[in-house]
Amino acid sequence: MTTPALWTVASIRAALQAKKISAREVATEFLGRIDQRNAELNAYLTVSPERAYFQAERIDAAIAKGEGLPPLAGVPMAIKDVISTRGIQTTCASKILKGYVPPYNATAVERLDQAGAVFLGKTNCDEFAMGGSNENSAYGPVRNPAALDRVPGGSSGGSAAAVAAGLAVAALGTDTGGSIRQPASFCGVAGLMPTYGRVSRYGLVAFASSLDKIGPFSTNVADAAAILSVIAGHDGNDSTSAPVPVPDYAAEIEKPVQGLRIGVPEDYFGAGLDSDVKERVQAGIAQLEKLGCRRVSLQMPHTDYAIAAYYILATAEASSNLARYDGVRYGLRVPGGTLTEMYRNTREGGFGAEVKRRIMLGTYVLSSGYYDAYYLRAQRVRSLITRDFTDAFQKVDAIVTPTAPTPAFRIGEKSADPLQMYLADIYTVTGSLAGVPGISVPCGKTKSGLPVGMQMFAPHFAESSLLRIARAFEAAGGSTA
Repeated sequence: MTTPALWTVASIRAALQAKKISAREVATEFLGRIDQRNAELNAYLTVSPERAYFQAERIDAAIAKGEGLPPLAGVPMAIKDVISTRGIQTTCASKILKGYVPPYNATAVERLDQAGAVFLGKTNCDEFAMGGSNENSAYGPVRNPAALDRVPGGSSGGSAAAVAAGLAVAALGTDTGGSIRQPASFCGVAGLMPTYGRVSRYGLVAFASSLDKIGPFSTNVADAAAILSVIAGHDGNDSTSAPVPVPDYAAEIEKPVQGLRIGVPEDYFGAGLDSDVKERVQAGIAQLEKLGCRRVSLQMPHTDYAIAAYYILATAEASSNLARYDGVRYGLRVPGGTLTEMYRNTREGGFGAEVKRRIMLGTYVLSSGYYDAYYLRAQRVRSLITRDFTDAFQKVDAIVTPTAPTPAFRIGEKSADPLQMYLADIYTVTGSLAGVPGISVPCGKTKSGLPVGMQMFAPHFAESSLLRIARAFEAAGGSTA
């Protein structure tokens, strides 16, 4: 039987249509792999074999009746544990939501279900998606399949690790400041952050509502395009969902890239960039030039202010969004003598250290006397960073940068220094603040064998261009360039 890591959306569909394998057999294969490796990796928090077999048998019944197959028929997928799944526990990797079972599916999950995907379970992540290493989970860190002593990246580390280890063909993650792209880079897979508003946030447990985005992980660009085709599109349940038509990404990615202008911002290649990462990404850019793309040097002058602005805005929104976890309506309740004591006890016992830190930072920057000095100024910087991207896209079709300044670091290496952890997001938060789409694709390995990711940005709702360039790079052997 084919190794799980080699299955793709297309190969599963072809095997099902030829009746070489059943959807149930594919699900059994992947559930067996999870049984073998999840104790080591800790990628899944909840495994859902009943749901997986129900969905698989529905596909097999359709095949038996001679019915046409939906686009993701039989594809085993994992869902990050901040995305609501009806009947399957959704904890956000937090003690405060332990045992919470949503009564509804997120729109993205519902669309995957209708497209024939098979849900294997919910993946581990940093608590409430707050972190860059997956060490902030209340249920233990995820280990990187490429090197078990290393982090998989965060916050969507479980989803990235599951795909990289062959424990799912694809997975959903979320990206607020780099939480899809950075884990994709660290684990050596593709990770796509769509334009803000391209994919509905309905059913996504909120961290920072103006920044949160749902997107796919996969082993190849074509699978990312197939999944985006399913989950993208307007949703009346989400007021921030954009009524923008969804193109045929599968057709778009095969178009040639000759003549496209690739912007390379000098601001992303300065101090702090690991020499191996710099070498691999520069080789990747050279590969794009060989494919006929034209390199254009860029200046994006407000890049240096991105981390500070992001961590003011994201924590402010987190402070507001997480106020609902008070022990009154759902989730953990720790009794106290008075209502105030119950609030205090519940939030003290339910939230981890990083979540508490971000709530306090966010509350501080929103408080009287500091709002103008911090929050309002950060919003102005966000506008300037967005203008940097707008100006750049007048000159180029896409922007190419490193995804992360270093390869995956060791578990525990940065956990005592929050500032160093935050600086790992230096190349990803810019696109998040601007709301543009971004993708990380494998771009070779360091001399010690750790994966390196190359990041690409495109204008708002230009995911087709992004996927097209990424696919051409991949097809030319970009991951081993």
